[in-house]
Amino acid sequence: MNVNPVFVYGTLKKGGSNHFRMGRTSFVGAGRIFGKMYRIDWYPALVCGGDSLVRGELYLVSDADLAALDRFEGITPETDEPREYRRVKTMVTLDSGETGEAWVWEWAGGIGAAIPLDGEDWLAYEPNPS
Repeated sequence: MNVNPVFVYGTLKKGGSNHFRMGRTSFVGAGRIFGKMYRIDWYPALVCGGDSLVRGELYLVSDADLAALDRFEGITPETDEPREYRRVKTMVTLDSGETGEAWVWEWAGGIGAAIPLDGEDWLAYEPNPS
């Protein structure tokens, strides 16, 4: 079975409204990536890069679970429609100091109407956390 490192920063984090979708995954640790977080309606949007930090969690997921998370994020091979998110690789630094590459879902839409968030942690902003 193939395992894929995945970094989550929003509703999929522990305490987030969609964390239940991470049920069959293996938690590795808390960490951070370089990027900027925005609020689009009620959910987070990440733009990778820059010098701001975004806190999140690293998980190991199977190919099947990665495909299920892609579907949740609106990434399916069956559609040619523009997508809100794209899955990209980014460097993660764990709180332990370890570093490595992981998949993350980055915002692919425009950020013109988005609300930039000053903090590093989406759970401070999520309207209805579980």
